[in-house]
Amino acid sequence: MRALAEETRPLLLSAAETETVGTPAVNMSIFGAFVLVTLVVVLRASRNNKTAADYYAGGRSFNGTQNGLAIAGDYLSAASFLGIVGAIAVQGYDGFLYSIGFLVAWLVALLLVAELLRNTGKFTMADVLSFRLRQRPVRVAACIATLAVTFFYLLAQMAGAGALVSLLMGISSRAGQSLVIVVVGALMIVYVLVGGMKGTTWVQIIKAVLLLVGVAVMTVWILALNGFNLSELLGAAVETSGSEAILEPGQQYGATNLTKLDFISLGLALVFGAAGLPHVLMRFYTVPTAKEARKSVVWAIVLIGLFYLFTLVLGYGAAAMIGSERIAEAPGGVNSAAPLLAFELGGSLLMGVIAAVAFATILAVVAGLAITASASFAHDVYTNVICKGKSDPRKEIRVAKTTVVVIGLFAIAGGIGAQGQNVAFLVALAFAVAASANLPTIVYSLFWRGFTTRGAVFSMYGGLIISVVLIAFSPVISGSETSMIPSADFALFPLSNPGIVSIPAAFLLGWIGSVTSRTREDRRKQAEMEVRSLTGIGAEKAVEH
Repeated sequence: MRALAEETRPLLLSAAETETVGTPAVNMSIFGAFVLVTLVVVLRASRNNKTAADYYAGGRSFNGTQNGLAIAGDYLSAASFLGIVGAIAVQGYDGFLYSIGFLVAWLVALLLVAELLRNTGKFTMADVLSFRLRQRPVRVAACIATLAVTFFYLLAQMAGAGALVSLLMGISSRAGQSLVIVVVGALMIVYVLVGGMKGTTWVQIIKAVLLLVGVAVMTVWILALNGFNLSELLGAAVETSGSEAILEPGQQYGATNLTKLDFISLGLALVFGAAGLPHVLMRFYTVPTAKEARKSVVWAIVLIGLFYLFTLVLGYGAAAMIGSERIAEAPGGVNSAAPLLAFELGGSLLMGVIAAVAFATILAVVAGLAITASASFAHDVYTNVICKGKSDPRKEIRVAKTTVVVIGLFAIAGGIGAQGQNVAFLVALAFAVAASANLPTIVYSLFWRGFTTRGAVFSMYGGLIISVVLIAFSPVISGSETSMIPSADFALFPLSNPGIVSIPAAFLLGWIGSVTSRTREDRRKQAEMEVRSLTGIGAEKAVEH
């Protein structure tokens, strides 16, 4: 493996000097082929988009295996592929903590809320939260929380897209990367406007298959170069980095008590965040029965678990074959580790394939995010609040499509501002907002009979405001060279992730709002929700046990 690294090093150094890695024509040809194929798939899927159920939930026509692949495709974002591989390559053990956090978060979501939400709801998270509470205030709050989580998640995907395509095309200027982000945002808008949930789901299925196959091939390749001996791989990573610290905890989060506290905050956000991510929970509405929902869970957890094991090999493989300094100097920085590793292994062809897979990852996730946010606004606010449940379905879909365009424009603007940030880190912020604004209300709604509308409003708005304000005044935004606004310094909150403060605060606010409320909620609705969530009776389509 060392010999291969030495042989390919001049190629990579030459590429670095010209700010291009591999052959741009090959890279962009593979990338263009993927876009063309997926657009054809989206167009074919759009033929059957006639009703709101078709647009929001794919007509509930996907089986468990298909939905399991789509869930994996939705959950394994640019943070999982680009961000985590880069984090492990640069930070070692501490970078792998992201993989552990994202995987455990998925288990919490499945065990705690996934099937209960699917049995109770119809299209969106707000269907569940407002089931036994007053519709208007709860749906508006849920929509605002969904849009906030979606925005933070989209920041990460757009930043990853800018880094990836900039690496492929050799673009190092900020203006050039900004143009790339505009193109990605435009593609996202087209995918969702044309394909709806059906088109988005098929893109996610294709992306999941390509991602898992690509990552598996690279993992086996790296292990083969090291005699299928993980210890030899880790030793090579230590040799290249010049320090055994890459194998030990604390390189990123153990230097001071403050960084240790920051890690605890990050861990809380990761573990509890997935259970509040609207775009992941919405995937359970695309299957016809609870039985198929459980089947999709089995497929998803196997695929997601395998992927996060692969990231350990890829991360340390990048550390061994490329080194943290060369990764940091590449266009896109730490997010470039996976494509650079692919180039080191298989040259321009493999890099083009892996980069296309990474781009597929970004497109699939941003499409899922956009359709979730548009469904939340059109279904929850327009139909159920403004029109009081009596809107024309065709007009509702038009409102949803208009919302997609607006969301896309905001995502483009935010992605331009988030350039250079590690996408895994940015997603962790989205997890913190989701865990603060959504999770307490979901848990209380499903498991506490004494929960009230006031408690839901207090919890969602309180968790959202606290988390966003703490992020705004954290080192993420200002106060350091890696901040989004490096020239300013208003970082009053010392931690990079607000989870340790905002999550408990949101749970507390939900409890305070409920116990101080003079209005008791409808007991019959409470009983109906409990029966439906546990059995699926009355949910969309029949239940098969």
